[in-house]
Amino acid sequence: MTGTIKLKDLAIGDAGWLIQRHGELYAANDGFDATFEALVAEILAAYIRNHDPTRERAFVAWADGQRVGSVFCVRDTDTRAKLRLFLLEPSMRGRGLGKHLLAACLQFAREAGYASMGLWTHESHKAACALYAAAGFRLLSSVPVRSFGQDLVEQQWEITL
Repeated sequence: MTGTIKLKDLAIGDAGWLIQRHGELYAANDGFDATFEALVAEILAAYIRNHDPTRERAFVAWADGQRVGSVFCVRDTDTRAKLRLFLLEPSMRGRGLGKHLLAACLQFAREAGYASMGLWTHESHKAACALYAAAGFRLLSSVPVRSFGQDLVEQQWEITL
């Protein structure tokens, strides 16, 4: 894809796309089962039902009229935000979009008054973990688990804003 990247807030149709693409990509790349797709659906349903626009924001990336990525800043506590639903279409990886999305999410969290931001991921997502580390996140924990039909190492990361 070529052209300008536009970051838009969550709109009609975006949630369905996010659920579908998370399910498809994580099944194809990581062997995740349908319970991961259900988790994404639950996260999105909670966001849509309870969204506080002063403290939470979705960033859906568009290029050439197509959705190509996302990241969400959601409230965890009054002082801590949580990064959720970070996704890049495979065709967009390695082109700076992940760094751009992450920077937009962190900037929003700072402007919303959060003191820190946390996130949950898996050790196997090496490119995303490298982005988190480069942005200043620190790894808090790594725990072996069985999730989504796979043996994984869950990680918790955090950054002081």
